[in-house]
Amino acid sequence: MSEWNDKIIREFRENQGVVGGPFTGMPLLLVTTTGAKSGEKRVNPVAWFPDGDNRIIVASKGGAPTHPHWYHNLLKNPRVHVEAATDHGIEEYDAVASIMPEPERTARYKQIGDERPGFAEYQTETDRKIPLVVLTPGSLLYC
Repeated sequence: MSEWNDKIIREFRENQGVVGGPFTGMPLLLVTTTGAKSGEKRVNPVAWFPDGDNRIIVASKGGAPTHPHWYHNLLKNPRVHVEAATDHGIEEYDAVASIMPEPERTARYKQIGDERPGFAEYQTETDRKIPLVVLTPGSLLYC
C-alpha cells in the first residue's frame, strides 16, 4: 500500500492535484498526520467532499474490517496539514480533524454513497461504522 500511495502522492503533486486511473475525476487531497506512536509525519491521499468551508474525508479503507492508520493518527493528533486540488492548483493549509457525530454522519454518508456508490458498497463490506472526518481549516478556528 505504501508504494501505491507514494505513486498517487507523486502524481498528485506533479500534476497540480490531478490523478488518473481509478481516481480520474475524483477530488483528492493529501492529508499529513502525525503518527500516533512514532510521532513521524505520514502523508495519505484521500477522496474529499465539500462541507461549507470544511472538507469531509471518509475513513473507509476500501471496506476493510479495520480503520485506516491515518484515522488512528488523527484521533491522537487532530492537527493535520492538507494539500487539496482546486481549480487554481493545490491549496495548502493546516486544519483540525474531528469525527462527524451521529445522526449527521449517517445522513451525510448516505449522500456520499449516492454521489460515489463505491463508498456505499464499502459500508456493506464491513461490520464497522465507517467514520466521516471533518477537516476544519485552522484559520477558521480563531474567527
